[in-house]
Amino acid sequence: MNATVSATDASAASLPPAGRWVRFAKPARVVAIAGTLGVLAAPFMAWAYLPNALDDVSYWGEPSTLQWFALVLGVLLLGSLVAPYLIKPKPGRRPRRLLAFNRGAKAAASGALIYFAVASISIVLELGGLVALEPGAWVGLAGALLATVATRALPEGHDPRLQFVKTPPWGQILGIVGAVALVLFGAAYGLGQEDAGGFVTFGVLCGVLVFVAVRVGVMGWLSAAAARNRHALVLAAFVVAFMFPMTQDGSDANMSIAAGVLIFAATAMGLNIVVGLAGLLDLGYIAFLGAGAFTAAVLSRSAFATIGWSPPFLVVVLISGTVAAILGLIIGSPTLRVSGDYLAIVTLAFGEIFRITMNNLDGVDGPNLTRGSNGIPAIPDLEVFGFNFGESHLILGVQIGRFANYYWLMLLVLAVIILVFTNLNHSRIGRGWVAIREDERAAEAMGVNVFGLKLLAFAGGAFLAGIAGAVKAHVDVSVTPDQYIFMESAFLVAGIVLGGMGTIGGVLIGASILKLLPEKLRFFEDYRLLLFGVLLVVMMRFRPEGLMPDERRQLEFHADDEDLAEEIGENIEAHVIPSLAGAPDPELKGDQA
Repeated sequence: MNATVSATDASAASLPPAGRWVRFAKPARVVAIAGTLGVLAAPFMAWAYLPNALDDVSYWGEPSTLQWFALVLGVLLLGSLVAPYLIKPKPGRRPRRLLAFNRGAKAAASGALIYFAVASISIVLELGGLVALEPGAWVGLAGALLATVATRALPEGHDPRLQFVKTPPWGQILGIVGAVALVLFGAAYGLGQEDAGGFVTFGVLCGVLVFVAVRVGVMGWLSAAAARNRHALVLAAFVVAFMFPMTQDGSDANMSIAAGVLIFAATAMGLNIVVGLAGLLDLGYIAFLGAGAFTAAVLSRSAFATIGWSPPFLVVVLISGTVAAILGLIIGSPTLRVSGDYLAIVTLAFGEIFRITMNNLDGVDGPNLTRGSNGIPAIPDLEVFGFNFGESHLILGVQIGRFANYYWLMLLVLAVIILVFTNLNHSRIGRGWVAIREDERAAEAMGVNVFGLKLLAFAGGAFLAGIAGAVKAHVDVSVTPDQYIFMESAFLVAGIVLGGMGTIGGVLIGASILKLLPEKLRFFEDYRLLLFGVLLVVMMRFRPEGLMPDERRQLEFHADDEDLAEEIGENIEAHVIPSLAGAPDPELKGDQA
């Protein structure tokens, strides 16, 4: 008897840390379900004493939109906890491990706790004390905390295999359309949040839902479907972006933010060539955007324009891009012989030289081109092929304002920039840039024209920034040198690092986050540098490759992560190799994978 007990204790001690908790899995699941009941009950209670917090969460039995969202988190948590008992394999067959429900339960519980915590903190800050919290907030916090602690005892379980299951093409396309439709709804609702606390709470919800989808395995399936149907994904994304102004009902405030986000994203996409592909740290890139904007301003029909020539806008765009590209060649030719920190210092100095030069072109210290610190105001709205971008239009019964017109224009410009970036990335030039980024000396030894490709990266990225600057001049109505300072270049670089260098989706997401947060969180304006610094520190600690990195960069930062390497290898074996061989993707189901 003692020998049996000793053997049992020895075997338990030899288990890995996660395996030692297996014996507590069933009671922990029961406790987690009990906590989930609190999460489900909280939305039907009042969270705040007064109505002017979040989106009015002061009613009993009448949940607001944010409270309904909390109910969604509770349903996801309950479903993840109960699903293993409801989904039973057929007799004689092994279970198909398509979804990782235990991982999803852990993610949903932690996400619910964060959601209730952020909502409660917002209520306390807006109403001035803990006394403003009603029972619903405390019940939600307690239930989510109990579920979070209990789910820690659940075994990690198997890796999800849903992404390897063959799905009909129409099912994949339907999933893609549903995902982008949710993105449209989320963007419309988020921009419509006037309350800063409500905006932050909704942002936390979006992050939690994505995290749960990743842990369960749904995001892996969606990524595989998007890889197989890239054209459908691009078309759906473009349609959703095009339809976004229809959801705003003429709101100039929200469309102004959206147009600014697209301008910032288009500029970051040009910088992505320099930083993401070629690996050159440029801290003065904002000067190229300013060069395009000033060129468009002096060639506009403004009464303050210093050049008496106003060509059509399409010509102005090409001239603006060319001027910015020439500046890129001028700064690149003497400085690209250096690299690393020295290149960063030189480009930073170039950005400051550009701003000072624009201030000096005032007719006193130099020729009168930019009117010095006063800049060029009163830039008229564009009129292309008889369409005036400054006038409101009624389209399908929806009032489309001035900023919505420029939003659509920037959407087309961004599409062109993405097309150029994609073609360059998949060309010999793009492969040369990647080689330089990985190892400049090795690339040069293999016959790559290092200096020429660096110069092309600078000039090409500057050209794209100049195009974005030409549109920005008309959107902002005026152009002044103080708009193009070093911090704007730093934010562009931060957006690329945050989203994922060398990718399209990552840069768009990173740029959108860094441009959107200051616009919606005006109360945090004095601390936005602190916010960005903390955000980047957290990213460098937990996800240095960015939010949406490519697989190469994931392996660079996680070389010791065997699970990630195995997953990427499976993806390549399942999808890339068959496509190169001209064969259809193999059907991988459950444990047969």
